[in-house]
Amino acid sequence: MKITYHGQSCIEIHTNEYNLIIDPFLTGNPLADITADQVKVDYVLLTHGHGDHLGDTIPIAKKNNAKVIAPVELATWLSWQGLETYGMNIGGSCDFPFGRVKLTLAHHSSSFEDHEKKEIIYLGNPAGFLLQIEGKIIYHAGDTSLFSDMKLIGMQNDIDIAFLPIGDYFTMGPEDALIAAEWIDAKQVVPIHYNTFPVIEQDASKFITNLRYKGLSGVVLQPGESING
Repeated sequence: MKITYHGQSCIEIHTNEYNLIIDPFLTGNPLADITADQVKVDYVLLTHGHGDHLGDTIPIAKKNNAKVIAPVELATWLSWQGLETYGMNIGGSCDFPFGRVKLTLAHHSSSFEDHEKKEIIYLGNPAGFLLQIEGKIIYHAGDTSLFSDMKLIGMQNDIDIAFLPIGDYFTMGPEDALIAAEWIDAKQVVPIHYNTFPVIEQDASKFITNLRYKGLSGVVLQPGESING
């Protein structure tokens, strides 16, 4: 299994048979290393409906005939845009051909902004993902603050790789992400959701150094870089 980072919170997962992408914000992402036209996937997974996560979901899904897995309100809204979707909810899990998906709690918001109409469309609760794929457990926290149930996520799951936001302002910052990393106790931590915009600029290398002071392992992935799951 190969896992590639594409900037912001976008993660692409290549298994032996299937390709997945999480939160494909590529168009308008100054850090993205690929364009939406270059994406070839079977499934799109969405943590919530904000533009920097929903991103290029509609064109990617339509071009690839890909299925979308998302919180139920967001999935329903995307089905009205002509996509094939699976709408799940917090705590629920389901087996898919590539592996098992469970939605976890995330403390954030979720909406789509129609700037022409000056309307905000509520798209349900945000979520994180626990993915069991090819014998590995991957945790993508989505956009979230620190919350104490992360201890339960770590207690109940032997997590191999955890993707945690560190940008602050809209999500937890590096200090809270360090606490989250301790509670989750993943074998490897990868920081996400930082440096895309000035308001969320962070020193990811310093975050990794501080992880190591706590006896934890982590790695900074530049857009386009990969790790093996």
